[in-house]
Amino acid sequence: MDITWFGHAAFKLTDASGRSVITDPYTPEGVGYAPIRETADLVIISSDDDDAHCRADLIPGAPAVLNALRVAREGGRAEAAGLTVTAIEAAEWDHHPEHAVPGQNGMYRFEMDGLRIAHMGDVGNPLTPAQQSFFEDVDILLALAGGYLTIELPDLMEMVHRVRPKLIVPMHFRTLTYRPRNTMWIESFLAHFRDSQVDFACAHTVTLSRSDLTDRTRVLVMDYVR
Repeated sequence: MDITWFGHAAFKLTDASGRSVITDPYTPEGVGYAPIRETADLVIISSDDDDAHCRADLIPGAPAVLNALRVAREGGRAEAAGLTVTAIEAAEWDHHPEHAVPGQNGMYRFEMDGLRIAHMGDVGNPLTPAQQSFFEDVDILLALAGGYLTIELPDLMEMVHRVRPKLIVPMHFRTLTYRPRNTMWIESFLAHFRDSQVDFACAHTVTLSRSDLTDRTRVLVMDYVR
């Protein structure tokens, strides 16, 4: 499977058959990253009111679109582009009233090439037991790693230590392009891991297979599309 990081919470995942998924496309002017010029069979958005996570309308072509928040509220499971997507509701801000809008979003997961992939959406609260359980048995976790504006790092690490994903790909952290004042650089997240657990791709696209995963949680830091 090929994984491309466009920046922020937006990835493209392409399986061996060529089927592809784009997650949480953004408004370029809002986050500073380059416009997403690639298309996909399916676009998954984590909310319908956050321009940094919901701009499926900016993806070229005519992909199928799933709103993870809507999926979470309508039974927690949906089919699109030959994939089964499951989702659970989450709040964007700590102490945000449950089920209130705006600010609610969906965390979601799906399987491609035999790999179980989970995306944390835009959650900002400590995870409930049910939300932590949602990430059990995940192979690849696309994790919110910047703290401020999303889940705080100690709360994220509580879930990581519980469910032990095989590979974590950080997203939504401070970069030279995306610079909210209190959002953390990637080093703050990496400080929770041993050096031997961390790899740097030095590229915006990587190819992964099950043989690349181990029983011990590892972190793969990617570059973003320029």
